[in-house]
Amino acid sequence: MEKIIRWFVKNKVVANLLMMLIIITGATTIPMLKMEVFPEIDLNIINVSTVYPGATPSDIEEAICIKIEERLQGLEGVKRITSTSSENVGSVRIELLQGEDINDMLDRVKAEVDAIDSFPENVEKPICKKIVGSNPVISVAVHGDLDDNILNKLTEDIKDEIDALTEITFSTIVADLETEIAIDIDEASLRKYDLSFQQIAQSIQQWSINMPSGSIKTSDGEILIRSNSQGYTAYDFAKIPIITDSNGAIVFLGDISSIRDTFSDQFELDFFFNGDKANLITVFRVGNQNALDVSKAVRNYVDSKNKDLPKSVSVTAWDDEARILSSRIETIVRNARQGLILVILVLALFLKPKLAFWVSLGIPISFMGGFWLFAPLNLSINMLSLFTFILVLGIVVDDAIVVGENIALFRERGMDPIEAAVKGAFQVSKPVFFAVLTTMVTFAPMLSVEGEIGSIWRIFPLVVISVLIWSLIESLTILPAHLAHSVDNEPRNRVLLLISKRWQKIQNKIVSALKHVITYYYKPLLIKAVDSPFSTLSFSAGIFVLTIGVMLSGFLKFSFFPAVEDDLAIATIEYPSGTPLEITEEGFKYLEQAASLLEKDLEQEFPGQKIIKNRLSTIGYLPMLTKTSRGPGNLNALFAGPNMAEVAIELAPSEKRMISTEDVVRKWRGFMPTLPGVKELSFKSDLFSAGDPINIQLSSKYMDDLIQAKNELKYQLLRFPGVFDVADNYNVGKEEISINLLPAAKNYGVSMMMVASQVRQAFYGLEVQTVQRGRNELKIILKYPKDQRSSISHLENMMILAPNGSTIPVRQVAQLEIGEGLSSIERKDRKRAINVTADVDLSISNGNEVIASITKNILPTILKKYNSVNYSLEGEQQEQGENLKSLGKNFLLAMIVVYMLLAIPFKSYFQPLVVMSSIPFGITGAVVGHILMGMNLSVLSMMGIVALTGVVVNDSLVMVDFINRYRDEGNTIREAVLEAGPRRFRPIFLTSLTTFVGLIPLILEKSTQAKFMIPMAVSLSFGVLFATAITLLLVPVSYLTLEKYILKTEDK
Repeated sequence: MEKIIRWFVKNKVVANLLMMLIIITGATTIPMLKMEVFPEIDLNIINVSTVYPGATPSDIEEAICIKIEERLQGLEGVKRITSTSSENVGSVRIELLQGEDINDMLDRVKAEVDAIDSFPENVEKPICKKIVGSNPVISVAVHGDLDDNILNKLTEDIKDEIDALTEITFSTIVADLETEIAIDIDEASLRKYDLSFQQIAQSIQQWSINMPSGSIKTSDGEILIRSNSQGYTAYDFAKIPIITDSNGAIVFLGDISSIRDTFSDQFELDFFFNGDKANLITVFRVGNQNALDVSKAVRNYVDSKNKDLPKSVSVTAWDDEARILSSRIETIVRNARQGLILVILVLALFLKPKLAFWVSLGIPISFMGGFWLFAPLNLSINMLSLFTFILVLGIVVDDAIVVGENIALFRERGMDPIEAAVKGAFQVSKPVFFAVLTTMVTFAPMLSVEGEIGSIWRIFPLVVISVLIWSLIESLTILPAHLAHSVDNEPRNRVLLLISKRWQKIQNKIVSALKHVITYYYKPLLIKAVDSPFSTLSFSAGIFVLTIGVMLSGFLKFSFFPAVEDDLAIATIEYPSGTPLEITEEGFKYLEQAASLLEKDLEQEFPGQKIIKNRLSTIGYLPMLTKTSRGPGNLNALFAGPNMAEVAIELAPSEKRMISTEDVVRKWRGFMPTLPGVKELSFKSDLFSAGDPINIQLSSKYMDDLIQAKNELKYQLLRFPGVFDVADNYNVGKEEISINLLPAAKNYGVSMMMVASQVRQAFYGLEVQTVQRGRNELKIILKYPKDQRSSISHLENMMILAPNGSTIPVRQVAQLEIGEGLSSIERKDRKRAINVTADVDLSISNGNEVIASITKNILPTILKKYNSVNYSLEGEQQEQGENLKSLGKNFLLAMIVVYMLLAIPFKSYFQPLVVMSSIPFGITGAVVGHILMGMNLSVLSMMGIVALTGVVVNDSLVMVDFINRYRDEGNTIREAVLEAGPRRFRPIFLTSLTTFVGLIPLILEKSTQAKFMIPMAVSLSFGVLFATAITLLLVPVSYLTLEKYILKTEDK
């Protein structure tokens, strides 16, 4: 190592060229990096979706989901199988074990599902695909006074124009309704002409056709033949002959039916934007596209397009993720800039100006080097990666401080500058190298955290390791070269000379004060601690025990993921399943009225300030609630159905308004009246959700046991203080009519298949053809008119065509039984499942305490009573369990690696334990920091504690290394300890102080953008500060106790 340092010191040009290469390459890499608000989440989940038109949830469960589950059960690499059976569609989700190749598993799942040959006849081919996180950037609302057809056509045209922009690759229409040619034929027309749906369908298929018919080879070339009479419009189908006779009489399809070119009534959706009829186009970022570039291109298009549209129509940008990204970048860059200034200021106060400058130069060099490695490591610029730079801001100069301070010491002793640079850097090269290595290792547990969002935690260690690699290179090559050729000449300029002298006076006072503290406070205290080692160790152990007691007592609450306030306020209303759209529309009107009253109230309270920018209102699908609910442990959230409605209000950015989103939501709630028949009315102001704090899934083969167990669990949850909004996902769906054949059916030769197929054709519809019209599929559907399929009597009086050609009413051959079905059926590992959820008031209790009590005292009793029932923790609790379990396991492994790395330079089995003895007191500092800041512990706090261990170990490592050096010079253990403590006080104090002050701006940040990141910063900053105070006493005392009283090496 000494040869490398000496070579760079003697070749200053090489050192400067290396520095320029790192800075220039890193700076030019930044514009080419992917930018996003939140990193993509790789989900190890495969979804098998199967459509069975017209089927009930029970039919879907029996005919589709159970068959797929049984086929996939036992497939190697599968962790868990869950399914949801809803009306018309079944969805089976296969969660894979960590480390499985998802593409290989997708092929295996496809093969297994394709091998199932017992699906009902009308079931569509199952679609197998891996679930991937989408990257929406911005939406465009197309709105105005338009009818549905014109709005739909205009939306498609605008989508085409957006797709044509060079910056855009992919966009979708949110309310992309299926189009169909609806052919309504009433019962009277069928009987009059003695026709059936099947006969009419055959006539359509024979006349509406597009078929390649070969080719003609001529001397001039080949001519293709095509038979084309395919219908695409209502007029085309109206001209199709259904009945012809020898006299030339023709009955056309248009003569016996009503034919409409319309949207499918299977999907009931209504979108409104600022009160106008609307549709949405969502624009996505693909690959390495920059979200800021995508957003800018769309906004420029919107501005340009509005100039060409009539006044009654507008396009408006909505839900711009890039705006959030810009504000996040601005917030984090501001905090980084302030932290950098504070770090440089601290260095300048304790080190000579030129030394402070060269040490500080390591920050941009290391950061640019880190950006250089982003592309190979598949990292993007997002708020987590940028936050990590702030996190490492103070850490990155630690090794430079140790090297620079040691070189300065050699120069103060009168050594030649070049030789001082070589000797000073080499003397501390080994502890610095292993200190950086241990820091990297302690961040490593976050590289492989389990759970749905476990992959995003890898950003922290990858960024830290990338930066620290360059920091180590810079501190042992570039820094010594600069310091070797740095001359402490006074400035020639009088103004600079005056400033330099005044600064020198300030610095001298600070250095004198620090020396005073060392001489008159620290050293006497160290002597007392060394003279009473066992008392010191007992006192330290007591502090740690007290820390553990505070953590276990519940005094400090734990929440998995802290809430992050959004610039979006959302109100949703949900009626019981099966509620018709007309009833939902009534409740929706009240939401809209309350939103209008809210807007007027805010205008009066904040005159001249526009708090509400836009309003998106939807019925049948809740796009904004679906998006914001997809957080850790809840990535598959979806809210849709004719019984649901949503009003989402876009607010001005938080930094530009005087009222919080939470207060806006509180006002809005106050304007809402009590609505009869509503199942749930909720308001939301969070950017994303980690799921319900309490989510317990009960599963059983027996539905009665499941329902009873669910009811008892809900009753017990309501008894806990602070627990509210106790609910479950067991919902009674629409009424169902079961058709059971009577014995009389046999007399007519009528089978169940005849009745079922003819009823399905009349009431659900017979899909005759599916053709491509433009970009959309067009279905041709035959069925009864709406007014003949709107009551039970219509079903009872429907005529069934018997094999002999006669017609019989349904009531003569079948009995109708009316019952209630389920809105959806959840299954887990081949059993039916019900989720019981609840929210918790953190000022009274927290989810972990309630869950602990439930699993210990209540669930065992319930499971004993209903022995067919099993339970599991889902949502936030499942994600929390998987995250913390794997983090703890990885942390223990990292501690073993740290121990091994420390044992190498010390050549001892026991001295590494002395160095690592300071780690528990970092935890003490983190706990104290959370108490002082009034914060709850969270998973990010735990991440901060894990990261903290490496930083804490560094100071102890350098301290023990210097004690060993003094012992090698012939000093006793006591003399070495008392010499090393004061000698290393300044660099240890300085490295800890830079780490702390670098994070102060973020800790004090008030914007909502930074709130969820603050717990990690608090753990690291306060942990380092507290551990340093303990390290300066505990490590020397632990060393003395180990070597003098336990190993007794002084006598050897």
